[in-house]
Amino acid sequence: MALRASSISTCAIVAEFAVSRRRVAWEGVDTKQPNIVAHRGFSGRYPELTRRAFEEALNLPIHGIECDVRLTRDGRVVVFHDGNVLRTTGSVGQVDLMDYCDLCELNAGTEDDPQQIMLLEELLELMQDYPDKHIYIETKHPTLHGPEVDEQTLRVLKYARLDDSENIHLASFSHKAVRYFTHMAPELETFYLFRLWERRWNKKNWIFSRPYGVGPALSHLQSRQELLGYRGLKTYTWTVNTPREMLWCADNGVDVMVTDLPDLALQVFGE
Repeated sequence: MALRASSISTCAIVAEFAVSRRRVAWEGVDTKQPNIVAHRGFSGRYPELTRRAFEEALNLPIHGIECDVRLTRDGRVVVFHDGNVLRTTGSVGQVDLMDYCDLCELNAGTEDDPQQIMLLEELLELMQDYPDKHIYIETKHPTLHGPEVDEQTLRVLKYARLDDSENIHLASFSHKAVRYFTHMAPELETFYLFRLWERRWNKKNWIFSRPYGVGPALSHLQSRQELLGYRGLKTYTWTVNTPREMLWCADNGVDVMVTDLPDLALQVFGE
């Protein structure tokens, strides 16, 4: 998505909320700036999950990036969100049923700036140039390949000797995936992502895995604020795209804030 307001109006909004935040601080309310994570790279300005989006995000003074991974038919771990390639490439096909060589022929960027779908190993290689940056990797479920997407993701991390890195974080909506990573890679932080519809059936916020943190959507978190620091776990929330939402995260002690607009977040927090 692109920011629709003009640069002048954006600056005015940021200034207004910066004043509000200072006023809260003067009134004695503790605030803590959350770690800023670029959702699917700098996806508010560039095509999501592309090398361009990741490079632009990594060049900002932020905590890190977030990505999604899926498994191709021939067992390659690709950086891709949807089960189908239509929305981001204009082509037709299901990632689970395509070989990586087929995905390589697709353009996930623009006509002027074509971008190839990345492998997770390529993204990890890119991050070697940014040793202070963190990456949050979400394995997508459900999938035709079942737990193999988690197994192959960990294989890639082990091959890169990153299976005990403090800069690598794993997340999933699947309790099975979180349990797998917690057991097989105990040095890595894991996050369980609450689904929005869990508000209807999971009123007691049961967690069937042992994550390092919880990751409810922002609307879920705002309606169920007991999830903030739930059971002493880190709080990771998504997708936070307005100054008001960003300041709410700061004022309520959110640890990790995932946004399409990391540049806006930096303005809001005065960096």
